[in-house]
Amino acid sequence: MIDTSQLRLLPWRSAEGKPCYLSTRDPNSRLSRLADDMEEEQIECGNVVLEGAQEVLADQAAGEVAVRFALTQAVVSLREVLVVADSRGRRLPDAGDR
Repeated sequence: MIDTSQLRLLPWRSAEGKPCYLSTRDPNSRLSRLADDMEEEQIECGNVVLEGAQEVLADQAAGEVAVRFALTQAVVSLREVLVVADSRGRRLPDAGDR
């Protein structure tokens, strides 16, 4: 089994749904920059989904379909943003390294 502790967790999954990792120490590599851009896009999308979900929840007339759609989108966005947080957290220096 591969030790993934030294690898960057990427913000996408393989065709089989497994996490993807990058082995590089160059934060400016082409794939690192692509991953950075995708993380930023996922965070932006999460903000848009959050705003939409808040609007649906504030609408007393919103039906079950609208609420279920908003919740489904919120779950997808939350999952993506948690991967971003995990990936970025893994790249922080250990407290003992400071």
